[in-house]
Amino acid sequence: MGAFTRQLGCIKRVLQHSQVRYSSSHHHVCVIGSGPAGFYAAQHLLKLRSTSQKPLQLDMFEKLPVPFGLVRYGVAPDHPEVKNVINTFTSVLKNKNVRFVGNIQAGQHVTLQQLVNAYHAIILCYGATSDRLLNLPNEHLITSAREFVGWYNGLPANANLPVNLKSCNTALIMGHGNVALDIARILLTSESSLQGTDIAEYALKELKSSGIKKVLIVGRRGVLQVAFTIKEFREMVKLPNVGWDIQTEDVISDSTLEALPRARKRLTSLILDSRKTNQSSSPDKSWTLKFLRSPEKVEKVGDSIHVTFRINKMEGEKAVPTDKVETIPCDIAFRSIGYKGTRLFHDLPFDEATGVIPNNHGKVVDGIYTCGWAGQGPRGVILSTMQNAFDVAKTVSHDLDGSEGSSVKQGFESLNITHRVTHYDDYVKIAEFESKTGNKLTSIDEMMRVCDRT
Repeated sequence: MGAFTRQLGCIKRVLQHSQVRYSSSHHHVCVIGSGPAGFYAAQHLLKLRSTSQKPLQLDMFEKLPVPFGLVRYGVAPDHPEVKNVINTFTSVLKNKNVRFVGNIQAGQHVTLQQLVNAYHAIILCYGATSDRLLNLPNEHLITSAREFVGWYNGLPANANLPVNLKSCNTALIMGHGNVALDIARILLTSESSLQGTDIAEYALKELKSSGIKKVLIVGRRGVLQVAFTIKEFREMVKLPNVGWDIQTEDVISDSTLEALPRARKRLTSLILDSRKTNQSSSPDKSWTLKFLRSPEKVEKVGDSIHVTFRINKMEGEKAVPTDKVETIPCDIAFRSIGYKGTRLFHDLPFDEATGVIPNNHGKVVDGIYTCGWAGQGPRGVILSTMQNAFDVAKTVSHDLDGSEGSSVKQGFESLNITHRVTHYDDYVKIAEFESKTGNKLTSIDEMMRVCDRT
């Protein structure tokens, strides 16, 4: 219950939002998405407009009944220090000029034209909700890392993901990013270490019965190109009773190492040094880091999945295929090669190839903006998302200053939404319920039942 109690402590407040009337004399801004990008954009915009002669009223739309997006459903449950950013986000929701509107799907419950008619500015911050694919036959045999992360975090859309770890011994993860290491760590972490976190109850039960003893983490490039951070890697080598094998033949000269940027140099040195680190003579579980391998074929062989990799060589920063291949058998395989954005409004420009809303420093067209993964693509960490959101908020504020003579708009109240949406007081009910029971609600129907209790 500890994680829920801590989160609940930062969201208590006087339930006054339902009494707030949103005047036509205000600048009305709509933020689509309540993850890090949406909250940081809202936070900075509120700060920039605090001394404006025309007050700001901000509505934050979220398709789920609850806020916080990737922080609630993407950050690993054993990273509570990262989830603490909810404290900052809650202070935004407490602002009397902010209204959280959950359980509303932009593009379905409300059109872009309706939003344009109701708001002086619209900021699209809805993240990336699909996967980059390997584009291989039988790819359906591979589990999406994004969906698996959603599964253990209790994301309603992934709560019914078919996961059976009891019969598994070996897991294969394709990708060398932070998500790949998150999955490896969760698979190798003892169930007792995850108790008291906000991991979904069904996921904790499945992990307790897991038979996984070995995790292979395979990437297409070399040691110098890994995308995970030193923090994530250090956590891997500190897992209790877990051994490791870093399989690389990379020869990195002292001069090459010294010329690297500081963060990359520290990470590379740790990876190379970890090859020689003394480990427990008989670890309960193990992980292996393999490099220079690109998946080419996926097959079902009996009860196992066989993935055939083309072995690469590095030419500069590019992985070039050789004539050698390697086939790796496993019981469960994960694709962790990146997230991809999706189109929300069919009448707004969207780059299908990159999964990004085309924009110029965050501006899509007059009155419409984007930030975070929706506008930049899925990259970086929360800190880089924050800076991008702050920059876009500055642009929005500047444009609002130049629109003092613009037409009067009414904001949310002019949308005439007829279905049941949630507000911040509803989220408080959900958080209280989760704190009391120690269980994270993992279905929208359950959430709405709690919201409707008197």
